Parts: sequence; structure tokens; C-alpha cells
Amino acid sequence: MIPGMKLFRSKKLLVILVIFGVVVLGAFLMPSSDKVDFNTQIKPILNKKCISCHGGVKKQGGFSVLFHEEALAATKSGKPAIIPGDPDGSEMIKRLLSNDPELRMPYQHEALNEEEIDLFKRWIKQGAKWGDHWAYLPVKEVEIPDVSEDWVKNDIDKFIYAKLEEKKMKPSAEADKATLLRRVSLDLIGLAPSDQVMRQYLNSKDNDKAYEALVDSLMASPRFGEKWASMWLDVARYADTKGYESDGGREVWKYRDWVIRAFNEDKPYNQFITDQIAGDFYVNPTDEQYIATAFHRNTMTNDEGGTNNEEFRVSAVLDRVNTTWEGLLSTTFACVQCHSHPYDPFKHDEFYKFMAYFNNTRDEDLQSEYPLLRQYDDSLQRKLTGLTSWLKQNAGQEKAAEIYKFLKTGQPSINSTTTDSLKNAVIGNNNIALFFKNNAQARISAVDLKGVKQMIYRYSSNAPGGSMQLRMDHPNGPVIASWKVPPGDKYQNLEVEIKPQTGIHDVYLSYQNPGIKNKDQFAVYFDWFYFSDSFPGKTKPGYAENKAAFWTLLNSNPSSIPVMVENPANRQRKSYVFERGAWITKGKEVQVGVPKTLGYAMPENAPKNRMGLAMWLTDSRNPLLSRTMVNRLWEQLFGTGIVETLEDMGTQGMSPTHKELLDHLSWELMHKYKWSVKALLKEMVMSATYRQDSRLSEAVKEKDLFNHYYARGPRTRLSAEQLRDQHLMASGVLSTKMYGHGVMPWQPEGIWNSPYNGAKWENSKGEDQYRRAIYTYWKRSAPYPSMIAFDGAQRVVCSPRRIRTNTPLQALVTLNDEAYIEMARHFAKRMELEGGKDIGQRISKGYQWVMYRPIAGPKLRILDKLYLQAFNDYKKNPAKMGEILGAGDKDKNPEKAALVIVANAMLNLDEVVTKN
Repeated sequence: MIPGMKLFRSKKLLVILVIFGVVVLGAFLMPSSDKVDFNTQIKPILNKKCISCHGGVKKQGGFSVLFHEEALAATKSGKPAIIPGDPDGSEMIKRLLSNDPELRMPYQHEALNEEEIDLFKRWIKQGAKWGDHWAYLPVKEVEIPDVSEDWVKNDIDKFIYAKLEEKKMKPSAEADKATLLRRVSLDLIGLAPSDQVMRQYLNSKDNDKAYEALVDSLMASPRFGEKWASMWLDVARYADTKGYESDGGREVWKYRDWVIRAFNEDKPYNQFITDQIAGDFYVNPTDEQYIATAFHRNTMTNDEGGTNNEEFRVSAVLDRVNTTWEGLLSTTFACVQCHSHPYDPFKHDEFYKFMAYFNNTRDEDLQSEYPLLRQYDDSLQRKLTGLTSWLKQNAGQEKAAEIYKFLKTGQPSINSTTTDSLKNAVIGNNNIALFFKNNAQARISAVDLKGVKQMIYRYSSNAPGGSMQLRMDHPNGPVIASWKVPPGDKYQNLEVEIKPQTGIHDVYLSYQNPGIKNKDQFAVYFDWFYFSDSFPGKTKPGYAENKAAFWTLLNSNPSSIPVMVENPANRQRKSYVFERGAWITKGKEVQVGVPKTLGYAMPENAPKNRMGLAMWLTDSRNPLLSRTMVNRLWEQLFGTGIVETLEDMGTQGMSPTHKELLDHLSWELMHKYKWSVKALLKEMVMSATYRQDSRLSEAVKEKDLFNHYYARGPRTRLSAEQLRDQHLMASGVLSTKMYGHGVMPWQPEGIWNSPYNGAKWENSKGEDQYRRAIYTYWKRSAPYPSMIAFDGAQRVVCSPRRIRTNTPLQALVTLNDEAYIEMARHFAKRMELEGGKDIGQRISKGYQWVMYRPIAGPKLRILDKLYLQAFNDYKKNPAKMGEILGAGDKDKNPEKAALVIVANAMLNLDEVVTKN
């Protein structure tokens, strides 16, 4: 062979080997692009086509694809259905490919296509790696897209612009100043700004600086808290009544006021949550911290006679669990009450471990709503402050705190409704109080008598001559107290000395009265019992005055609000798994705990109570709390959340349109803004994304009808509260009064039906009838009709998201509801007094009050024509004017009636009821 040829062949072989090596190396390096992702490729197929038979509810054949360990475990056949690395040997693949209809999966459903089966094969070949859903992974700092466009104003816009470029779309131009003024005012305070703020912005030359000044002034307004509290009250299922059939009143409005103040003060969101979950666990909690816990006293109470108090106490506890998850964490945790979650990796017993945090609160589904925070007037508060100070000096901090807590919350008393072993006695209505006849007896179980020297109890008695005894351990056990029963028409408090004892005992209460001849007569009514040491400091100066102050405070009748208070250590409840979710079918006992799915443990030193739970919820490692709040704020501004399903970020929820943006803002909320809601909202409304014109072009309509990618500004119908408030403000009658009891604006007779207590809707007078919608009295069984017509939440349970509808009923409300007709009358009167001399000027001025811009010529001509038609009609038929002007108007004329018609029409224009 020629030497050169041999050399050439050697080189050629070397090249072939190098190429082959590159190909082989590439085969190892390239598969990353072909790697199957469990979350985005496998999990959606499992959820859609497999998990209904092989998940949390059903595990056909002993096979489940909900949890990794279950998917790889042995099935009923004794072998696993998935063998990592071996698709051909995996029974799952065999079943997917089978031609036998009895064996092929999905059973009796359409077969998977070739692409889906290939995905499963490759996934198993690659090791059947599992993965956590994106929402359950930690929030981490996100790389901000490298976008340098003049349109961009902050980091939000970089994420939005990058996505628009990906979709081959362009953002819209900035909206005009009038539109922005109305949009940001409605979004931040739910109203128009003051005239001064409005003029300052509209007349400014520097748009960006003026806009920022406008935003800052709106956020500083006390109206800010009112607007944003409306959002939160849906989550908190706030109402002024207890719910269920009788739906009696509840004095809980101070919680609503607390929420308003919290938003106005920009209380950090982590603190906002902590106070509501565990405000009663602070050392010496303030009234505000106690009031915050009414968040979880907004659960319903069943006052109907004959109901089981424990059943509905448990129902309230379950509601607290579900509200915490759905409202604060965007997770449908309620499924797990009955079984492991069918779609998300939460196990059945984890629900009850979480429930155990809420299972030891003092409320017991009582008509009285105990425990109640007593709020003294200034005089009594000074007395309490002086008493507490004296106790600290003469009895120590611990005793002072114990007595303070009892005077403020009435705890830890024992409700009379929990007594048993009744003889000649009943629990009135099953939830009111313990009723005694003559020769009656009842047991108070498990009383800790260590250090006890007295019993204070609240009672009323209409029979003189009665006496009582308290016996220990047995109905005929040793007498530890004996006393006469002072009669009285009203409930009163009585102190009884007890012989010192030790340990935990059942005690038996008995009553005798020789003067009672009617054996069916109820003679004594008991409310609660409180066992304690004697009032301390008997040998100290000031003892008599301070003991008298104690009794003055205890016997007072201050305003109160239901709050959360924990059971004392000796009355802690045990928690169990409820088999199939039924409270009467208790399974294994569980201790407090949180789901493992979220991937982080309780913080160090977190106590095993609701304060520890609050620490876990607000931990920066929690992947859901910040994401949920960011998503909720975004939805309020843009009409739809980044994840559309506010109530569900889990695997069955909608996928985020801008996941990286959601994570970026969630990280900022925690770390950059230190949980400041106002700071985050400011970033959102300052963005170019938010400031875009909302008009929909044909090109954008074709590509993104529902504005998922934000190539235009938000356009949504106003909320029920915003509609009412805007109309009141335009009419010039809106009251600026804040806080206090719920008010009752006009409503026709017959909407309320309260057979148990005869409660009626009493139409408010004066400025109360024109207060903001957030102050409207909310009855669960009969919410204010116009609010419900515009999709207000009924607030029976947590409502994380309102679904917007558009129906003819809504137009019928704003055109015909007497409350809205009344607003139109005031609007017409304002136009008449302030709008100018001729009808054109008045209509123009009225339009400008609502929209902040001059009315277009064609629209003015239409309204002017409407006025003339109405004027001529009323001139010919003067009797009809009473319908529109009302019976109370003595000075009826066609001009006034016609202007009311125009005012009513203007308040119903599309651009008026819509945020454009």
C-alpha cells in the first residue's frame, strides 16, 4: 500500500472516530432538552385522565399517583405499577398500550394518544422523577428580564414587555390624564379624590411627578382603608349576623373598623395575619389585638333550638381551617376533611393536625357568643387601669394578668351549657343557659380546684328563699360550699367561698327552695361559673377600694365583641381524625402539625398553638402567603389575577400567566417592602402596564381577547360597593363619617323575615342613609339586594374571589331601585344648583363630575334629546312626575322631573359603571 494512502486512511478513521465521539457525547449532553418535566408534562395528564380513579379518593387496584411513594409502591398485585428506568416492565405502560378493553387504561374512557404514552415511557425511562407543583416551591428572587424600552417605567413592565414580545404583541399608549385619575382613584380609595387633588393633577405639566403625587395622596387618604377593607371582609366572611336559620344579630362591627384602620396604617401584612390568627396570645394583649381575632369569630353560630352545640362548634373550627387555607393560602384544603386531597399532595390526617391548632378555642356555639371582649367606657377603663396597677404592686404580674383577662374576656369561666347529669334541670334551647327547678342538680365536670377558694357565677333567680350547695366528686359527696340565693329580675354575679381543695374534680351543684310549690317552675338560670383564688392583697393598703373596683367592673354592662381566647391548660380538647369527615366518627388522635408538602418545618421555638401557627404562616419560607396576597392585589387592580383562580393555586387551578412576575413581586413584598401592602400597590399602579389605555384594537382582540398578557389597560365593571359609593359622591350626598354600627340605607319592606326575634330593617335617617357601602348592615340570610345583584359576596363562608356577571337585573337595579332613584334626584339637584343655567351646561357639568373630562358632542345631544322627551311627556302628564320625584317633593315641575331622568341615565352609562 502506498504510504500516503495509509496515512490518509488513518486520518479519515480518526475524523470518523472524533465525529462518532461528538455524536455519542451529544447523545449524553442533548437529552436535557428532551427531558420530561413532571410538573408541566406528566402531572397535567395524571390529573386529567388518571387521578379520578387512582388518587386521594379512589385507589383502584391499590395504585395511586397522588404521592410519589404511593406511585412507586406495590399495588394489589404485589408488584409496583411503575418501575423507574424500566418502562417496558412497568404495568402502567402495559395497561396504557393494551387492546383488551377490560385491561386498557384509562378504563372505559378514551385511550391516551401516542404522544402522551411516549411521554410516560420517556419519563419512566428517565427514572420516574417526581416534582412539586410550582406554587408549593419556595419564593426566590427572580432574574429580571433585560428589557430597555422607553415604555418601561419599573421592573413590572420588564416582565410584561418580555412576554408581549414573546407573543409578538406591543403595549398600548398611556391613557389620558382624566382616565388615569378616575382609574387610580377608584382602585385606591374606591371614590373620586378631593377637588384640590383632582385639579392639582389635571392642571400639572410634569405627568410622571404629578401622577406619583396623586398616588401618594390617595394612599394617605382615610378612604384607602375603607376601599381595601371591602376586599378583605369577603375573605373574612364578615357579616353583622350569625347565620343559619335564625340568623340573629352579632355585634362584630369593631372588627370591620379594625381592618379599615390596619389598611390605613399600612400594618405589615405578616403582622396583619398574625394579629388575626393569634392576637390573644400576646403577653397582655391590647383590645386591638383581641379584636383582630374576630377574623375567626366571623364563623356562623346556630341559635336554633335543639341543635347540638358540639356539632356546630366543630363546624366553626372546620370553617376556620378552610378559610385559612383558601383565603390566605389559595389552596382548596377543604377536600382533605373527608380524604386525602384528590389532586394536591395533602394527606387526610394533615387536615386534622392543622385543625388541632383551632380546636382549643373557648367558643362553644352559644347564643351568648362567649368569649366576648368587654370594652369599657373611659371612666371604667381608668378604674381598670388603676386596679391593674395596684394588683401588679401588691399581688404580682401573674395575678394581675389573670384578673385583667377575666374582667376583659370573662375567661377562663365554664359555660353553664356544658353541665350534665341534670336532675330537674334543662339546658334552655340547648344553647342558652342552665335552667334549675326546685330540688335540681347538675354536674360541672373536671374542675381544677388547686388554689381555688371561691366560685363566682352569673345567674338570675325569680324565687326568694332558695339555697344552694356545691358537692365534690358525687351528688352526695362532701359539701365544699353552701349559700343563700339572692333573688333578682336580671342577671347578676355572686361570689361564693369554697373550702380549699386540691386536684381536678367533678363538682355537683344543687338547689332547694321550700317556698316553691309548682314543681315545673324554673327558679334559677345560670350563665357561667368561674373558680379562682380569693381577691388578693387583703392585708395591703387599698384592698377594699380595689376589690370594690373589681366588682364595679364585673357588674358593668359594657359593649363587647366576640373574640378568640384559648382554653386553659386543664380543659384542653383532644383532636382526632374524622373518618370520612364525619365529626361523630373519630379515628386516631393527632397533635398539632402542618402539611409536609410545603417543604419547611415550623420555625424554631414556635409554640404548639395558634401563635406558632401564625409564625409558620408568615415565615418567609412559606410559598403561598405572599403569592396569594400579591395575586389578590393584582386582581383588584387588573380585574384578573396572575393566577385567575384566586381560591386555588394548586394543580387544578389556572396556570399563572406571568409566574416569574408573581414570584418577583412576592419576594419583593417580603424582603424589599417588608410586607408593606401600600408599597407594593404603589409599584403596581406606577407601572406603565397599569397606565395603558384600555381600548381594544382588532389586532389585540384577535390575539388576547381577555387581556391575559396586558397589551392594554384594565377595563372591568365596578364592584357593588364602588357603584354605590360613586353614585353617592356624584350626587353630592356621600357621608364622610367613618366607623361604627352598620347602617341601613333604603330597602323596601318584606326582604327581612326574622321569625325568631322579629328583627326588622329600619331605614336609616340623616347622613347614615348615605354612608359608604362598607358600613351597610350585612344580614347573611338577606344581604342588601343591590349589592347581591352586583355580585357582592353573601359571606356565609370565605369568598376569595367574586365572579363578575353582567345581567339585565343589574340595569334594572340602577334604573329602578328606589335607593338609586334617590341618588339620581340628588344628582339632578346638584346639576341644577351648580351646573349652570341651561340644560346643556348642567349635563356637561354632571358628566365631568363623574368622568373628569368634557362630554363628547354626540353624547350630549343624545342626553339633551332625552331631557326634551321627558320634559314634554311630564308637561302633558303631570301626574306621572310623582313617580320619579317621589311623594315627598312638594315643588314638582317638568324641568326637575326631566333632569332626574337624565341624571338616572347618566349614572347608568357604560363608562360610568365601568372602570375604563
